[in-house]
Amino acid sequence: MTDNILKLFSMKGKIVLITGGAHGIGYSLGIAYAQVGAKIVFNARHQAGVETGLAAYEKEGIKAYGYVCDVTDETAVATMMQQIEAEVGSVDVLVNNAGIISRLPMLDMTASDFRKVVDVDLTGPFIMAKAVLPAMIQKGGGKIINICSMMSELGRETVSAYAAAKGGLKMLTKNIASEYGKYNIQCNGIGPGYIATEQTKPLRERQTDGSRHPFDAFIIAKTPAERWGKPEDLQGAAVFLASDASNFVNGHILYVDGGILAYIGKQPE
Repeated sequence: MTDNILKLFSMKGKIVLITGGAHGIGYSLGIAYAQVGAKIVFNARHQAGVETGLAAYEKEGIKAYGYVCDVTDETAVATMMQQIEAEVGSVDVLVNNAGIISRLPMLDMTASDFRKVVDVDLTGPFIMAKAVLPAMIQKGGGKIINICSMMSELGRETVSAYAAAKGGLKMLTKNIASEYGKYNIQCNGIGPGYIATEQTKPLRERQTDGSRHPFDAFIIAKTPAERWGKPEDLQGAAVFLASDASNFVNGHILYVDGGILAYIGKQPE
């Protein structure tokens, strides 16, 4: 019985494509997928990013395949998919991880700024999903995982474009599940909480008096786990949603947030 359960989580022989998989959360997910037997394919917008990613995977003893591609460019995505098909094989799992954020008050944000975030965080996953769906339909199944956010559910100052895009990505996830579930394709999302990465490091540095950065203190107070998440905290959810263990899970957003969305906050003293 134990062996059968473990087999559900095996991804031996599966090809996983992770957008933005050269660093950060995407890279951490790539490590997890490789550990359960998958072949790792990723993209970056520039050759330097591809080379950095390849070197990082190689350091972990993982043979990965990297491609230069802008996920907002439909022609470039089609070319990349042809290359992957020829050089690695047909993609079994797509992880739409590439994303950007622009922290500006709405009144300071131009329509161009807004569109740029939506283009990468929402249109990009739409283009990528369109690119992998035909082959998944043809071979009788596949998995699409969209990296959403708590901002799929919540609003906060200065992230209007990001929240709008991630809210849209949540609904795109549900719609792909609705439209293509009959082909044995599962489309789910992961909603990370606040994750400790290089990008958020300045927000977690201690002040000169030894106190927490105000935003760090805010996140700790709002999180029942009383800590920031680590990229590794997302690995279990990612493997579950990409493996046969989730074959009857579709259109779901799995929030990995330390409990923030369940918590109203501490009572004032």
